[in-house]
Amino acid sequence: MVPVTLNTAIKSEPPLDNGAVNGAANGCADEGTAIGEALNSDFQIGFRNRNEFNVFIYFRTLKVYLFAVGPPKTEAQLKKEKKAKPEKKELGVITYSIPTPAGEKKDVISPLPDSYSPQYVEAAWYPWWENQGFFKPEYGRKSLSEPNPRGIFMMCIPPPNVTGSLHLGHALTNAIQDCLTRWHRMRGETTLWNPGCDHAGIATQVVVEKKLMRERGLSRHDLGREKFIEEVWKWKNEKGDRIYHQLKKLGSSLDWERACFTMDPKLSYAVQEAFIRMHEEGVIYRSKRLVNWSCTLNSAISDIEVSCELNGRTLLPVPGYKEKVEFGVLVSFSYKIEGSDEEVIVATTRIETMLGDTAVAVHPSDPRYQHLKGKTIIHPFCDRKMPVVFDEFVDINFGTGAVKITPAHDHNDYEGLNLRICGLPTRLLATPCPTFSHTFAQGLKRFDARKAVLQALKDRGQFKEIKDNPMVVPVCSRSKDIVEPLLKPQWYVDCTEMGKQAADAVRDGRLKIIPDHHLKTWFNWMDNIRDWCISRQLWWGHRIPAYFITVDHSSDTDGHYWVSGRSEEEAREKAAKRFNVSSERISLRQGKQGIFSELLWCIEDLNVFYPGTLLETGHDILFFWVARMVMMGLKLTGKLPFREVYLHAVVRDAHGRKMSKSLGNVIDPLDVITGISLEGLHNQLTDSNLDPLEIEKAKQGQKSDYPSGIPECGTDALRFALCAYTSQGRDINLDVNRILGYRHFCNKLWNAVKFAMKALGENFAPLEKSQSVSDRWILSRLSAAVVLCASGFEAYDFPGITTAIYNFWLYELCDVYLECVKPVLSRSDGDSDAQSQADVCRQTLYTCLDVGLRLLSPIMPFVTEELFQRLPRRSTKDSPPSISVTSYPESSEVVDAEMEFVMTVVRTIRSLRADYNLTKTRADCESTDSKLTYSTLRRTPCNPCS
Repeated sequence: MVPVTLNTAIKSEPPLDNGAVNGAANGCADEGTAIGEALNSDFQIGFRNRNEFNVFIYFRTLKVYLFAVGPPKTEAQLKKEKKAKPEKKELGVITYSIPTPAGEKKDVISPLPDSYSPQYVEAAWYPWWENQGFFKPEYGRKSLSEPNPRGIFMMCIPPPNVTGSLHLGHALTNAIQDCLTRWHRMRGETTLWNPGCDHAGIATQVVVEKKLMRERGLSRHDLGREKFIEEVWKWKNEKGDRIYHQLKKLGSSLDWERACFTMDPKLSYAVQEAFIRMHEEGVIYRSKRLVNWSCTLNSAISDIEVSCELNGRTLLPVPGYKEKVEFGVLVSFSYKIEGSDEEVIVATTRIETMLGDTAVAVHPSDPRYQHLKGKTIIHPFCDRKMPVVFDEFVDINFGTGAVKITPAHDHNDYEGLNLRICGLPTRLLATPCPTFSHTFAQGLKRFDARKAVLQALKDRGQFKEIKDNPMVVPVCSRSKDIVEPLLKPQWYVDCTEMGKQAADAVRDGRLKIIPDHHLKTWFNWMDNIRDWCISRQLWWGHRIPAYFITVDHSSDTDGHYWVSGRSEEEAREKAAKRFNVSSERISLRQGKQGIFSELLWCIEDLNVFYPGTLLETGHDILFFWVARMVMMGLKLTGKLPFREVYLHAVVRDAHGRKMSKSLGNVIDPLDVITGISLEGLHNQLTDSNLDPLEIEKAKQGQKSDYPSGIPECGTDALRFALCAYTSQGRDINLDVNRILGYRHFCNKLWNAVKFAMKALGENFAPLEKSQSVSDRWILSRLSAAVVLCASGFEAYDFPGITTAIYNFWLYELCDVYLECVKPVLSRSDGDSDAQSQADVCRQTLYTCLDVGLRLLSPIMPFVTEELFQRLPRRSTKDSPPSISVTSYPESSEVVDAEMEFVMTVVRTIRSLRADYNLTKTRADCESTDSKLTYSTLRRTPCNPCS
C-alpha cells in the first residue's frame, strides 16, 4: 500500500502543527481512522505521524465497490429510484403543567421533554423576567444619574392604535426592536424600550361608531358626546389590554412601568403646552383652505388616505349610496362664449363641480385661444359670467388645452391658479355633509348632483362625450368614503423652517436614515414641505386649547379673534390684554376641533433618555410620523429626538398583496404562535366590523391561503422568520410555511442540546478558562458567527444575523461537530487516553452551547432561556440569573486555519460519496474474480491501481 498524502491528493494548506493534530483531529480518530470513520464513509484516513495527515485510499476496495454500484447515476435515474419520503408526523403538543405562581421562576429541574414544544417552552418565563426587573434600565445600576461607560440605548415603540389587535406588521416591528433592545442590554448598556398606545382619534372613533350601530343601532349623535366618550374608553381599556398581552406574548422586553397612552393626563398636558407655545409664536395659525374632507366622518383627514388606482370605467361603493358610483371616466362639455356662437370645450372627472367653476384657463402661447383675450363665458345654469384667463400652469398639449377652474373644490385649481390671480372668486358648492347648496342642485348629495348635471348638459346640447380615463381616486382609509376637497377653516403648523432644519440635520450627518435609499424621499418631502393641518372635527382626542373671542358681541371673523390658554380664565385675560378692554366685555367659545397627538410623544426621565438612540419603524410612515417627530423635537427642545432612523419593509401576504381585512389576509401574530383552525379564522371575521359581503370575500381568501388553518409555530420561530425576512427590500411577502420551517429549526436546536446535556453528564463542571486547542477551535468556529452577528447588529443586517446563527447551529454544530464527537464520547469508558479525549470534547461542547445560545438569545428569547437554565455554569459566583442579562459573545482570535485542512477532507469525501450515490451502509461487494467482503479488503493492504 502506498500512502498518498492529503497535500498531494487535495490542494490544501501546509501540514498542521502537533497541537492541532493532538487536540483537534484525534478527537475524531481512532486506530488509523479519522474523519472518514466518523462520517461512515468508505475511505480510511490515517496519521503517518504527528506532523502530517495522510489519506490511505484502498483503491482495490474502491474499485470493487464502484464495480458493484456502477457509474454515477443520471439525474433521471435518481428521480426514478427515489422513494417518496414519509410524511412528517404531527408535532405533539406538550404543555408545562408544574404549578408556578405568576412571577416566580419556572421549574428547570425536571427533565426536558422529548421534543420541542412552544407551549412548554414559552410558559412562565415572561412574568419572571418582568418580576425580576430585567427590562428596566435601572437593572444592575445603582442610579440612572451615574454615567454608564458602556453607554445608553433608548428607543420608543411606535405606539400602536387602540383600534383592535396587532397584526404581523406590528410583529415585524417588535421582533426587530426587541432584538436590538436585548442585544444592547446584553452588551451592558443602560437600556430602555418605552411602550405605549396611541388613542388614534379618527380610527378609534370610526370603529366604536360602527360597533354601536351594529350592536345597538345607535349613532354617536344619538348617545351624545359624554356617553359616546365613555363607550370609547371602554373600547380602549379592552383593546389596549389585548395589545399589551400580544406584545408580551411576542417576548417584547419593554419597561411596562413607563407605559404611556396618548390621552394620559401627562401627555394631554404636553400636547396642550406645545400648542399654546407654538400658537403664541405664530407657528400655529388658523386659516381657511382646501382640506381633504371625509363626508362620512364629517371631518378633515390627513394625506395618508389610501389612493385607489383605476384603469378605466369602474363602479365603486360609496357610504350613503344604495347604488355604486361610476369613476374612471372623463366627461367633456362646452361653455358658450358671451356674444358669440363660439364655444370652449373642457373636460373633467367630476362633472358636478362645474357648478362651482369661476373661470376657464388656457396657456398664453396657445394659438387656438389668442382671440379670446378679454372674453367671458356664460355658465349654463346661472347668470354667472366667467373670464377666460391665461396662465402657464395649463398643459397646452393635454386635451383641448382649456381647463375649467373650480378653486373651492380642487387642490390644483386653488393652489396652482387661484392664489396667483387676485379677485378670482371661490364658490363653495356643498355643505360639510355634503349636500349641494347651489340653486341648481339644492339639497342633492354630491353624486346625485353628478347625475343631474350630466343630464341637464345633455338637454342643453352642451354635453360632448364620456371616455375611459385611468385615474387615482382618493379614498379615506377609515371610512372607505371618497375624499372631497372642501374649503374649511382649520388649524395649521407652519413647517417651512422646521422642514429646513430637519433636512439639514440629515445632510449634516447629525441624523442618519437607514437604508439610505430613503434619503431621496426624505429630502423631497422636507425641501417641498407644506403647512400641516392638525385639526380634526372629532369627539375623541385632545381638544384644541383655543377660544374664539367676541368683544361686545362683535361679528365673527374666523382666523383673527382666537387666543390659546390652559384654561378659560387664562384665555380671557389674554384676550382682554390683546384688545385692551376689560375681561367683562369678552365672550369665549372653545373650538370643538381635536388635535393630532404627534405634537409630542413624551417619556419619563427626559434628562437621562432624551435624545433617544434610535427610531425603528416601517418606511411607509417616514413622513407621517418620523418627520413630524424630528420637526417637533427640534422645535420644542432644540435637539433631535434620536440619532438614527431604521426603516424596515412593509409586510404583505405570500402573493404580494397589501394586508387587508376584506381580503382575509390580516393575521393576528398570536394565531401564528399558537395555531388556529380555518373555522377559527372564519369566526374572527364574523366578530369583526366588516359588512356581510366583505366577510364572505375574506372567508374565500382565508380558505385559499390557509385551507388547513395555521399550524402552531411558536414565538421564537415567528421572530426568527420575521428578522430573516427583512432582506426582501421595501416589501415582505410573508409565507407562514417558512415560519413553520424555523419551528423545525427550534426542534433541531432542542435535540442538539438534549444530546449535549446527556453527553456532559450529571457531574460535569465547566472550566473557568480552557486552554485546550479543541476549545480554542470551537470558539474559532463560533468566531465567524460572532463577528457576523456583531456586524449585523451594527448595520441592522438582520438576515445576516439569522443566517450566521442558523448556519452555525445546523450545519457546523449539528451536522459536523456532533457527528464527530459521538464515537469519541462512546469510547471513553475504561481508557485513560479516550477519557482524556472525551473530557476535551465535553469542554468544547459546553463552550459551543453556552456561546451559541447567547448568540441566539436576542432573536429567540424563550427557547434559549429554557435551555440556558439547564446548562451548568462556569462559576456560580455572580452568575447572571437569566440569559437575557448575560454578556453577548465577543469575537476572539480565530484559529480556523488549523481546522480548514480537516474540513477539506470532509467536503471531498462527501462530494465523492454524492457523485457515486454511495450510501452510509457498508455492503458486501463482489468482483468478477473472487468474492471479497469490504471488511476483509479493509484489513488487507493492496497496491494502488493506475
